[in-house]
Amino acid sequence: MKRFQTMSVVISLEEIAEGIYVLTLECPEIAKLTEPGQFVNVRMHDAHSEPLLRRPFSVSFVEGDRLELLFNVIGTGTRFLSTRRPGDAVDLLGPLGVPFHIDDTFETALLLAGGVGVAPFPMLRAALERAGKKVITLLGARSGVQIADRRLNNAYVATDDGSRGFHGSVVDLFHATVARNAILRPKIFACGPNRMLSVVAAAARTIGMDCELSLEGEMACGIGICQGCPVERSREGRKYALVCTDGPTFNSRDVVI
Repeated sequence: MKRFQTMSVVISLEEIAEGIYVLTLECPEIAKLTEPGQFVNVRMHDAHSEPLLRRPFSVSFVEGDRLELLFNVIGTGTRFLSTRRPGDAVDLLGPLGVPFHIDDTFETALLLAGGVGVAPFPMLRAALERAGKKVITLLGARSGVQIADRRLNNAYVATDDGSRGFHGSVVDLFHATVARNAILRPKIFACGPNRMLSVVAAAARTIGMDCELSLEGEMACGIGICQGCPVERSREGRKYALVCTDGPTFNSRDVVI
């Protein structure tokens, strides 16, 4: 798989929900090759700052030579990104990882996102719609001000505090949606905290739905060298897979969350 280590240029930085940002970068080499579900590893510092190691970010959307990264500010590295301004340079490595699988085995895609797990879904939803799939998008967050629904019109929303949409978790909303709708040949795509993904995977097994997960991991290198992002496999063969090279997308039957 072809990848580039290159300098991108900041086009804009926008806060789209409370503490959640979209960074738009011009990077034609990576933008033209990225598929939904892939990620870039970002150098999170300049010459005089820390942290030293790169951090992974899902590519949220691609338009022409530009790509978008969605993130929340949780530490030194993301604070560094949140202070970038138009014209600044950001060092990227990518595209990395295995993309989502879009094929003829399903007609309806159910997108389930918890918090900033929504990051890969704008690009995925656009690709699904181009492929003629029906898409049902379900977004969850603690509060309505944290719902990042940019580029996801008509999404159904669940909030823990009931301040917007369905009062409960996105998994609760999923069960309610499945109960009241006849969904033809469904497939679940889910991204969010591991605890949420474990519940989604269990629900998919119980209901008998195909389910693809996008996992997170500590990916210092992003190319399988550091071995820092193992996930336990549920099938025979290798005991562990690497999130960075075997994923980040996995069928829920193939991994133990």
